[in-house]
Amino acid sequence: MYFALLDLIDAINDFMSRGGGVLWIIAGLLLLKWSLIFERVWFLHSTHAKRVKQTLSAWNARSDTRSWRAQQIRNMMISEISLDLKSTMPMIETLVVVCPLLGLLGTVTGMIEVFYVMALTGGGDAKSMAGGVSKATIPTMAGMVGALSGIFASNWLKIRIDRDLELLEDHMA
Repeated sequence: MYFALLDLIDAINDFMSRGGGVLWIIAGLLLLKWSLIFERVWFLHSTHAKRVKQTLSAWNARSDTRSWRAQQIRNMMISEISLDLKSTMPMIETLVVVCPLLGLLGTVTGMIEVFYVMALTGGGDAKSMAGGVSKATIPTMAGMVGALSGIFASNWLKIRIDRDLELLEDHMA
């Protein structure tokens, strides 16, 4: 088990070194993005469920639920829960958009290295250029994979949040 873990760490370090410095930045952003996504999922299943129960019990305990003032209180309660649910979604969506841009930055820095090697060797040393090509393609791939996975996760969260808010509004109607 210990040697398998060391082999995995070596493979990750080898991959990251072939991708260049931008790949470490992409990895950090992916870690942040997925931490925020998992936090939202945890929030939905724990804290949010408790808040909805408290809000519904407070609403059902009211004697007046039909007046204009009661409807404004209802709107306030729903808005507070909506703000809690959507608090980190803009950050997640921003990180999804930034991932391919950082991949493009990795492409540019890798191609600069390829052009530098071409200028030094006259373009005849394909082996030297291969390092720059991998530094150009690996961050692009990592940025696109990070963005695509983030799109699916953020869309699932948006759908789930919208559904939960609609259910809350229906229960408070």
